[in-house]
Amino acid sequence: MPSITINIDEDVKKILDKRAKKNLLSLREQIEDILRQSAIRTKSSTSSDDDVDDKLVGIFSRRKKARKK
Repeated sequence: MPSITINIDEDVKKILDKRAKKNLLSLREQIEDILRQSAIRTKSSTSSDDDVDDKLVGIFSRRKKARKK
């Protein structure tokens, strides 16, 4: 497994520690889980070709858009 080093604030570490304890994980496992879920979301989402400069055209386009939950 590749090794990556990150620097985070003490406040962020406290928040991640609290979240890890809630999920019964270590700090390292919690960070790995967050990154894994983020990578899965990024992988499954399709890139949008609707980068239209004119917002009015984007609003009235016939392309179907998924509703946000």
